Amino acid sequence: MTKQGDLLGPLEQIVLLAVYRLGSNAYGMTVRREIEERTGRNISIGAVYATLDRLQSKGFVNSLTGEPTPERGGRAKRFFRIQAAGRRALQQSQDAVRQMADGLDIQPG
Repeated sequence: MTKQGDLLGPLEQIVLLAVYRLGSNAYGMTVRREIEERTGRNISIGAVYATLDRLQSKGFVNSLTGEPTPERGGRAKRFFRIQAAGRRALQQSQDAVRQMADGLDIQPG
């Protein structure tokens, strides 16, 4: 059972799922692209990085800086990886949503 405040917000869940799905290729732009492709949601890169920073401060992801690349004007990418605590938080949040929806016949419209 989770305590109040332990559940991820909707954007945190989506960003964390994208990081998990992308594996070693998770950096700001690929996370943004993954979210847009899978959800149709247009999300700013600033919102992605703010959420990634918040997830990192909670210990749910960590980041590392890659090598500078010529196609990025010599700038390095900041890669993100989901941590065990992030997988647990994601599982708890998804479990809570499933429990709330259990038995409901949710119809569109």
